Amino acid sequence: MQAIMETLFDIFYLTSVIMLGILMASKKQTQKQYRLFGIMAILLGFGDAFHLIPRAFALWTTGLENHAFSLGMGKLITSITMTIFYVILYHVWRMRYHITEQKGLTAIIYILAFLRIILCLCPQNAWTSPAAPLSWGIYRNIPFTIMGILMIILFYKSTRQHHDSSFKNMWLTILLSFGFYIPVVLFADTIPLMGMLMIPKTLAYLWTVWIGYQAMKTNM
Repeated sequence: MQAIMETLFDIFYLTSVIMLGILMASKKQTQKQYRLFGIMAILLGFGDAFHLIPRAFALWTTGLENHAFSLGMGKLITSITMTIFYVILYHVWRMRYHITEQKGLTAIIYILAFLRIILCLCPQNAWTSPAAPLSWGIYRNIPFTIMGILMIILFYKSTRQHHDSSFKNMWLTILLSFGFYIPVVLFADTIPLMGMLMIPKTLAYLWTVWIGYQAMKTNM
């Protein structure tokens, strides 16, 4: 039953995110911010596919415990693409609200992204081990979480300052995605049911993409 339900959900999620991304990225008559948003959505979908497809394969075959290598590599790739996702979202924010300065903030975002990727690439993560250390799961998510907090604050303040009803919930989707993700990082190894929080986390990302798509349609 888990294999059926999880696979159906993953197909729905990946198909929706990638198709919405393609629709946004391919509309040449739309503003550049929406094409960038589309590229961001496509990256999200394909990045998550590296983890979700091996996971579905494992569930339908010999079980998750027998596919540690493919699942671990998938998590590594997804971790890197998610980092790039937020860098792109930062530039969407700059375009949407016509931010031309704040070079220091841009430097902080890039430094955090660089640290996150470097930490993800460290062998101490033991991505392909069935007993990966929790400590490194925390280390690599520190700069990632700081990026998320910054994006929450930026979108919250900007949407209210500019009375931007289309993106008014963007901050909330980011908050929810991290709110569901962090307990999984901290407790999933000891409380396996915590892994279920990845479902609402994934839906939060789908909501993020849907906001961009709806905003594009409104402005066409």
